[in-house]
This record gives sequence, structure tokens and C-alpha cells, in this order.
Amino acid sequence: MFIVAWSDVSDNRTTRPYHTAAKIRSLLFEHSTSVLLPGHSGRMDLLGTQRGIVRSLIVYYGVPFRARRMRALYRQFLSAGDLAFDIGAHVGNRVRVWASIGARTVAVEPQPSCLAVMKRLYGKNPLVTIVPMAVGREPGETTLLVSETNPTLTTTSRDWTTTVKNAEIFSGVAWNTEITVPVTTIDRLIEQHGEPAFVKIDVEGSERAVLDGLSRPLRAVSFEFLPAAIDVAFLCLDRLAELGSYEYNLSRVETMRFEYPRWVDAAAIREFLSGLGKNDRSGDVYARLKARADDARGTSGRAAP
Repeated sequence: MFIVAWSDVSDNRTTRPYHTAAKIRSLLFEHSTSVLLPGHSGRMDLLGTQRGIVRSLIVYYGVPFRARRMRALYRQFLSAGDLAFDIGAHVGNRVRVWASIGARTVAVEPQPSCLAVMKRLYGKNPLVTIVPMAVGREPGETTLLVSETNPTLTTTSRDWTTTVKNAEIFSGVAWNTEITVPVTTIDRLIEQHGEPAFVKIDVEGSERAVLDGLSRPLRAVSFEFLPAAIDVAFLCLDRLAELGSYEYNLSRVETMRFEYPRWVDAAAIREFLSGLGKNDRSGDVYARLKARADDARGTSGRAAP
């Protein structure tokens, strides 16, 4: 039995009309709806899928005070009216925080079970646009490798699944369903929705492919790093260096706290990541354009937070 502290997911003025916290509580206890997979001949393992979604809802919505820390962190990148892309939105915990700031969000997620949750939580929120697609190097279709009991590990990268299986923390993970999903690119999302102030990328090993579908520097970007497949993070740093002049910070796991008091260069991030063991926990690297950071410092010469 799970005991979850819900005080930190109570709705504020921006999201109260959509009763998000009540919907999350309802979703946790629902167990009667199966999920049909487009492009798949049968049904997902219902019990496994429900177990995986419940785990995700608890992990991403049930930790006290995390939403407050998230708001404090993301307010460094987003203000009311800004546009953000959540690529690999999963069950939408960042969508909810960004909406509470007043930012508009394009939430991109190809996984049917996660899409069902997000549509239930945010489908009527005018600040949120849900895009049921994967994001990659070029438009088209791809195979989504679904982990039904661990939906946060669903991926479009077969090579990534092979790599992470060598880590002890992934020893019990199985990718037991494959479906075909449509693919878009960041460039195409920009054409359709506008240029974002912030892009979060968390796509389990396909982060570099997502950045390859971007042809211009953006104000701020984050991408997940996973020590069991750390080369993906290095490739992302390479791509961002090709796109523009960035400075960096990082946050471990879901702490929503920056590792460095001042922003650092890519070499410092590489050194940090290189020191991790393959069974260490994941986190996110944050990148912001130096020109914007210099503007934020102003004439005092002090570093922006």
C-alpha cells in the first residue's frame, strides 16, 4: 500500500479549474480500463501496464515539495506566456508545473498509456497542447519499444536497451511490446507552434537524435543523462556545441537543484559525467545560450542564478 502526500500537488489558481490533483488521485485507484495499442494486434498486459502507470504517478506526483522546487528551477527559464516543449512528457509532471507558471506547453509523448493519462489530466487545459508522436532526426515512423511495467524506460533506441541491460539497476527491465509510432522533429514543432523558450528532452537514449532534428540554437535546453549509457550525453554536448555557444549546469535524479552554484562549461560537465559509475542514478543537463546569460547578469558582473 502506498501512502502519498498530496499537499504539494494541490491545484493553484492557474490549474484549479481542471482539478488536476483530484484526477491524479482518481487515476491511482482506477483498475478497470485496458489500453489498446495502435499498430499492435493485442492488448498490453493490463496488470503490468496499470502497475507501471501507478508507479509513475507516485514517483512524479507523490513526492512532497518537489513541485515547489520544480517551479523555482523552471522560473529561471520560463515566465507567464512563454512557450516550452516537453519532449518525452511521460505522465506530465513538468507540464503541470509549467502551466502553474503560466507557460504554454507542447507536450510530446508517443506512449499510449501515458497519453491516456495526460489527456485525462490536461486535455482541457488551454495552456497545454498534447502531441501523440515521437521526436527524432527526421519525420516519419519508428518502432517504440515499450516497457509495460516500467513505462518511463520506453524508448525508440534498440541500441540503448542493449547497452543499459549491462547495468545491474536494469537487470529486471523488459521491453516486451513493440508498436509503430509517427515521428516529428523539433524544427517541425517550431514551424507549427513557434520557437520555445525552453525545451526538455527525456527520451531514453534518443536524445542526440532529437537534437539532430534541430537546426538552430534555442535559448535553453535540458537533456537526460544516464550513467549506464553516458556516451549519449557526450553526443548531446557535441551537438549543442555545433548549434551555439552554451553554458551548463546539471541536476541529479529529480532533486530539482543545480549541482553548481555558477554555470560551467561543457568540459566541467564532461568531467562530472565521466566520474559516474554505470549503476549511478540519472539526472538532467541544462544548457543556456551564453548571450542570454550575459544579458541576465546585467552590468554588475554577477552571475545569474
